[in-house]
This record gives sequence, structure tokens and C-alpha cells, in this order.
Amino acid sequence: MPATSPDAQPRRVEIAPSILPADFSRLGDEIQSLERARADRIHWDVMDGVFVPNLTIGPDVVKSCRQLVDIVFEAHLMVEDPDLLAPLYVDAGCELVTIHVESTRHLDRTLNTIKDAGAKAGVTMNPGTPLESIDNVMHLVDMVLIMTVNPGFGGQAYIAAQERKIRRLRSEIIDRGLDVDIEVDGGISPSTIEAATRAGANVFVAGSAVFKDPEGLEHAIATLRSMAEAVA
Repeated sequence: MPATSPDAQPRRVEIAPSILPADFSRLGDEIQSLERARADRIHWDVMDGVFVPNLTIGPDVVKSCRQLVDIVFEAHLMVEDPDLLAPLYVDAGCELVTIHVESTRHLDRTLNTIKDAGAKAGVTMNPGTPLESIDNVMHLVDMVLIMTVNPGFGGQAYIAAQERKIRRLRSEIIDRGLDVDIEVDGGISPSTIEAATRAGANVFVAGSAVFKDPEGLEHAIATLRSMAEAVA
């Protein structure tokens, strides 16, 4: 169970680049470059082609990169069978694993499976999923990931309507005295990160905004961080 706190002060802003836009032919180099650019985490988008219409990274790929960097790895499992796959990503070196509430019949058990494997546990919600779906497992999680796009592909437009959900979630976390991060994933860029921060998020997944910045990875990450910290 995460340590509790009144959570009245702004939480640490963290930038977690998604590897989806990376050059997969030189993935190790890309991850090392993100670490040098002072990213806080590497966000592994794990898709099985069933839960979402895309197929991405297996645990062996993550494991092959783990020895190259010291940065935190988080696995975002967009898969039909998280109970089977979550321990494999912990074994591959992911310190945090998040699973979709929509992907499992036994959310409490799945989250405990992650924690029993030695990682921090997170729960993810698609845009159409209500907060009530995680009410009875909030005491188990270290992070809640709010999708600000429908999962499956990078480069989608940010769904601003999710800010209402973020605000409600942050208020609930504070009221219950929980030590829980709120991560947002989807369409995060210099034009959206301030609004997401004001709503209550403190961890930001960014793919296109990081890899497509003409001034490079370090500039992209520093820009996102400074904009979020200015309004946190």
C-alpha cells in the first residue's frame, strides 16, 4: 500500500517520453538519448493487437534495453491478459506497471499480482470509463493514468474533456489522503500540458512532442517540464 499524505502541496512534475515515435532500428540509442535529455521515465506502450488495434513491444525487447540505462521504466499494458503479461514486464525491468481497468475482470487481484511481483502498480482508464470503476482499488495503486486519447496509436489530438475527470480524481486523492500520482497520456504538448497540470496531473507521457521537436529531445523535455512546473 502506498504511503499516505495530505497531498496538499503540488506533486513533482515528471516527463515520461513514450517510445512509440522512436526509431526502433536503434532503440537502445534512443533510450540512452532520452536519459541524457533528462527524461524522468521511459514509457513503454505495450499493445497486443487485440485490446487495441496495434502491436508493439514484447518483454524481451524491454529487457534488452534495461541494462543500457538507469532511468525508470514503466510499462503501460494495453492488452487482453494483463495477469499473464504483467509479471513478465516486471521481470524485464519495469519498476511500474499500469493495467487498464477495462482489460480485467478482477482488478484487485491483478493489481496485487503486480505488487507481489515487486513493482509499483498503476491503473489506467480510457476516456469513456468513469472514475467510479477504480473507487475500491485506490488504496492499492501508486498511480492512475488518465487517457486523454483513445488508446492504440500515437499522434492523436488531446481530449480536453478529460480534464474534468482529472480534477475529480485529484480531489478524491486529496480527500482520502493517498500518495498517488496522476499521469496523462495522449496529445500532450506545449499547447496542452498547462491545462492538464492545472487539472491536477503531475506525470506526462509525450511522444510526438518530444521526438518531433526540431530543437531536439532535451529542448522538448525541458520545455514541457518548465511549462508544467510554472502552473503546478
